[in-house]
Amino acid sequence: MLTDRERYDLLTSFSMIPDSEWRKRLNAAEYHVLREGGTEPPGVGEYTNTTTEGVYSCRACGAELFRSSEKFSSHCGWPSFFSPADSDAVIERTDTSLGMVRTEILCASCHSHLGHVFAGEGYDTPTDLRYCINSICLTLTPAGEASSPQEI
Repeated sequence: MLTDRERYDLLTSFSMIPDSEWRKRLNAAEYHVLREGGTEPPGVGEYTNTTTEGVYSCRACGAELFRSSEKFSSHCGWPSFFSPADSDAVIERTDTSLGMVRTEILCASCHSHLGHVFAGEGYDTPTDLRYCINSICLTLTPAGEASSPQEI
């Protein structure tokens, strides 16, 4: 038997939100990338070239994902980071779509698709990793401003 708290946690978990609710919360383009694993076209995202100091959060649930201090210019057409804000912020899983093997990155909080991570590309970063993230998946809170958590 579940306690009241366990029942509340189950009912309010982002992973338990039905598809119909995600469609209400996200616009069509956001839904396609975040919930269907799509990719926005290169070079069009609002955060691709931004240098604003701050925190990048998941557009679907508001979880902190990346910080501007880990962002670098890879000239790939999407925002690139060499590390997530916290090792528990993202989930990695194997993606074999499009005839190749890649490592997909998901938000650990709501399991929304964010992009992919690539290793060994030779970028001069502390990790030699490139987290290639769709801008449409992110919300930037500039340094000094408080972010507001998403309601479940």
